[in-house]
Amino acid sequence: MKNIQLLSGIALIALCLTSCKDEKQEQAQKKIDAYVTYVDSVKNVKADELKADWKDVDAEYDRRAQEAELALADLKDNSAATEKINTSKVKYEEFKKEMTTVLAPPAPSPKQQLRNALFGEGKIGEDMSFAWVNANNIHSVYQQFVHTVENNKDSYTREDWDEIKLMYEALDSRKNTVEKEGLTSEDNRKIAGLKLKFAPMYTLNRMGAKSEETAAAKK
Repeated sequence: MKNIQLLSGIALIALCLTSCKDEKQEQAQKKIDAYVTYVDSVKNVKADELKADWKDVDAEYDRRAQEAELALADLKDNSAATEKINTSKVKYEEFKKEMTTVLAPPAPSPKQQLRNALFGEGKIGEDMSFAWVNANNIHSVYQQFVHTVENNKDSYTREDWDEIKLMYEALDSRKNTVEKEGLTSEDNRKIAGLKLKFAPMYTLNRMGAKSEETAAAKK
């Protein structure tokens, strides 16, 4: 009788272990399937519609991917599951590249590119504010402006020169304010030298650009 009870106990324990093991594998498979389904569902949404929530979408992907990878260890034979995960990884990475393009800021206009070159990235926008120019940095601002123009004078169009003149006059207007805010005589002298360099360079090259455009139009 005791032997029968012992064997029954062992069988019950084995059954419980098998049941637990089966349940663990079932849960692991569910996590892997959930990961695959998530990737497929994300890919079925238009990229433009995901822009606002992309950070959350990507964070959720990372969480599910990690869960799926850990779940592989609970599967007796995980070769098929591994293949499913790898396939979904490739799908998601391809989609993520598409999203990178969608999320990229639009290329600046030619006018903005010129302003960025003359003053630094994003320093001057549509508002044309020069409030960031002060007595401590105005000499270096003039330096960058004039040297940039000098280095690129042969490639500017007539419209570029008109924009350059507009920016130059705005910078000069800011200088009038800065002079009252502690601009040193040394910096003022250096700026005067840069202005003397710019004036004839602007006049000659804008005339040249206009002549070239006129000649090209006649052709």
